[in-house]
Amino acid sequence: MARIIGKPLKNMPWEDKPQGCREAIWRYSGNPIIGRNGNRRSNSVFNSAVVPFEDGYAGVFRCDSRSISMDLFAGRSRDGLKWEIDDEPIVMTGAPEEVLKKQYRYDARIIPLEGKYYVTWCNGYHGPTIGVAWTEDFRTFHQLENAFLPFNRNGVLFPRKIGGMYMMLSRPSDNGHTPFGDIYLSQSPDLEFWGRHRYVFGTFSGNDSAWQSTKVGPGPAPIETDEGWLLIYHGVITTCNGFVYRIGTALLDLEEPWKVIARSADYLMAPWEIYECVGDVPNVVFPCAALTDSDTGRIAVYYGCADTVTGLAFTTVDELVNFTREHAL
Repeated sequence: MARIIGKPLKNMPWEDKPQGCREAIWRYSGNPIIGRNGNRRSNSVFNSAVVPFEDGYAGVFRCDSRSISMDLFAGRSRDGLKWEIDDEPIVMTGAPEEVLKKQYRYDARIIPLEGKYYVTWCNGYHGPTIGVAWTEDFRTFHQLENAFLPFNRNGVLFPRKIGGMYMMLSRPSDNGHTPFGDIYLSQSPDLEFWGRHRYVFGTFSGNDSAWQSTKVGPGPAPIETDEGWLLIYHGVITTCNGFVYRIGTALLDLEEPWKVIARSADYLMAPWEIYECVGDVPNVVFPCAALTDSDTGRIAVYYGCADTVTGLAFTTVDELVNFTREHAL
C-alpha cells in the first residue's frame, strides 16, 4: 500500500466512493461547490487553490469579473465546501513597483512552506509569466520577483526543498491560447533566481494516449509519497470542436523529480458532467489543488469546470498510485 508523507488532516472534506463506482476518482455529489457568483462581480470562479489554514481552510481564487478581467481573490471556509470569497482582489506588496503592476492574474496554486504560504500564478508582465508571493494570514501578500521570462504558465512549487534547492514545475508557452506545451522543472536557492532547468515530460502523439497530444501542464503541488512524487496534471487534445482538457497522473523520482517513474496512458478524469462540458470554455476539467490526509491516504482534488465553476473530487493515494502504474505509458 502506498503512503502519503505528510500531515494528518482530520476535517478534510470527504465522501466515500459510491457503490458500484469503477473509477479511481469520484465527484462530490454537491458539485459544483462554487458557482459563477462567488463574489460580488464574478462572472466565473475556477482554477483556484486551497490549503488548510487555522481551524478551517483558506484559498486564492480566480474570479473573472463581469467585464471579463482576470484576477485573484482571497477566500475562507470552515469545511472546504462552502466558501466566502472577498469582493476586492488581492493587493500585493513588497516587490518593485514595476513588478507589482498587473495586466492580469489567474490560475493560482498554494503550498505551505517553511512557515509561510507561497502562492504562484500566471502573471501578466508583457505576456504571461509566473508570479510568486507569500502570506502568513491571507490578508497581506508579499510579492517576489517573477520567476521566469515570458512566456510561461502553470507554475507549481514543490512543498519542500530537494537537495537544498526549491523546485518548481512549469509549462513554457506563447502569448496566446498555446497550442503546445511540455512540463519542465526549474531550481532555485532562494525563490528568486531560477535555473538548472530540466525536461520532465511532454505530449504524447501516439494513438495509445491521444488525450494528451496537444499539451500537458502540472496541476496541484506534487504529493510526496513513499512511491515517489505523485503529480496530478492536465492534458489536452485538439478536436474538431477545439481543445478538450482531461486529468492524468504521474510518479516522479523523490530525489530527482525530473525523472519519471510512471505516467498514465489513460486519463483519470474527463469532462463528463454538464457543468464540466457547458460554460465559458466547454469541455474542461483543470486541477489546481489537492488536500491530503496522511493517516487515511485520502485526497480531495479541487478543479475548474468549463472555465466557469469549481468542482471537487475524491480519491486515495492507493487509487492514484495503482492507476498510474497499471495504466502506465
